[in-house]
Amino acid sequence: MEQLLTYLPDVLTWSNLLVLVCGSIGGLFFGAMPGLSPTMAVALLVPFTFYMPPVPSLLLLGAVYTSAVAGGSISAILLSIPGAPASIATLLDGYPMAKQGRAQEALYTTFFSSLIGGVVGALALIFLTPPMSEFAMKFGPSELFWTTVFGITVIAGLSSGAMLKGLFGGALGLLLACIGESNVTGEGRFIFHESLTSGIAIVPALIGLFAVPQVVEMMEDSHVIFERVKVQIKEGLLGKVIKKHVHYLRTLTIGSILGTIIGVIPGAGAQVAGLMAYDQVKKMDKNPERFGTGDPEGVCASECANNATVAPACIPLLTLSIPGSPTAAVLLGGLLIQGLLPGPELFTKTADITYPFIIGMFLAQFFMFGFGILASRYTHVVSNVPNYMMFGTVMILCVFGSYCVQNSFDDVLIMFSLGALMLLFKKLGIPSAPIVLGIILGPLAEENFLRGRLIANTDVGLWQYFFSGTLNQVLIGLCVLSLAYAIFSEIRFARRAKARLASQQKEAANA
Repeated sequence: MEQLLTYLPDVLTWSNLLVLVCGSIGGLFFGAMPGLSPTMAVALLVPFTFYMPPVPSLLLLGAVYTSAVAGGSISAILLSIPGAPASIATLLDGYPMAKQGRAQEALYTTFFSSLIGGVVGALALIFLTPPMSEFAMKFGPSELFWTTVFGITVIAGLSSGAMLKGLFGGALGLLLACIGESNVTGEGRFIFHESLTSGIAIVPALIGLFAVPQVVEMMEDSHVIFERVKVQIKEGLLGKVIKKHVHYLRTLTIGSILGTIIGVIPGAGAQVAGLMAYDQVKKMDKNPERFGTGDPEGVCASECANNATVAPACIPLLTLSIPGSPTAAVLLGGLLIQGLLPGPELFTKTADITYPFIIGMFLAQFFMFGFGILASRYTHVVSNVPNYMMFGTVMILCVFGSYCVQNSFDDVLIMFSLGALMLLFKKLGIPSAPIVLGIILGPLAEENFLRGRLIANTDVGLWQYFFSGTLNQVLIGLCVLSLAYAIFSEIRFARRAKARLASQQKEAANA
């Protein structure tokens, strides 16, 4: 703590505060652009930090990382297109709120929840770096495999009233994740065309499954292209939203804890944290059917969790050179450019750089919140754009975002192919979120299983390696409980729907 107070004045100089301001505004812009993920935003800026002093360069990268994760919710709420994978769960309630004329409330909820989760994550980075790093080191291939399996069980809870359709979508996502060459064995699977050699990247998949169907819907509504959607700016709404969060204490606690833990675990990422927190909050609620209809608590759960992963992802990075997320891996490049090697010496010999960076990650949460709230007041600019201009602009961004991932038109073709497939699935009532979750978690589950199998075959055997050990057994228990609760919730949902229908029929008969 003394070191933090010692180096705090170094961060509060005008030049460093200006860097934080620019990074926060730029991160919101990058995050809101479909296809420009936080990882891509940081990667684009790393070369520009080469000639910058170490402290401002790391403050810039940290601020962009923080704001880009939260900024992805802007397009998720307004357009039903996640600006970043971390915002997948946010659109489940955020977009319905926008359609009800509550876009400003949804965005205020997003940024205040992100602030809470981000602050908790930053405090974990400040106070829990050594113990959390030791905890992360306990996760070998078997533990990481069961962690991803636990994430896969979330699929069953994402589609109340349509669990089988959700499971089908998740299974399809896992199958799509197998396409391409294996990272472990190098073996090619399901490569029917050369464009599939590298597999299906998450950004083109995300854009194809969410954005393309949305653009087609805009085109179908072309007969109302000259109508304007009126968004009324409500004064005093921010105070009401903040007061609402007093009743979301359980949701904020679940989101913050899950986000912090998943942030430390290498490879999981903010998208997994957001979906897991949304699923767990929904399962614990007395009326889970309200989620997905425009409930701000669903937005709160997702955004609190995904921003809580940001700072903890730097814990194993700074201490063990193990990035907790893809974006943290890019941050590692920023450290190496400045001649900084992660490890104990980072907190001793170069403490004058490390501690200002940690302080900057904490302060960046407040800059993100301030500029996010300011941007939320101008959502009517996006909402009032005529459809014929909107779908043209969004489609250009979709093509640009998909192409930029690997500078390949193959990704653009994949994006359009998945978009066409999702159009059919929407007609059949199959949701897109489980498909995306399967694509995200499939490679993680496969890689860790294959690595674990190689270790097991040379040591204790497959069964003993994957099913022994306290941590493995706890994770297996969580998987079983998650599935059991999803089945119980589905039965309860069906009974309530049946009772509601009977009540409506009785009222109609009496009338």
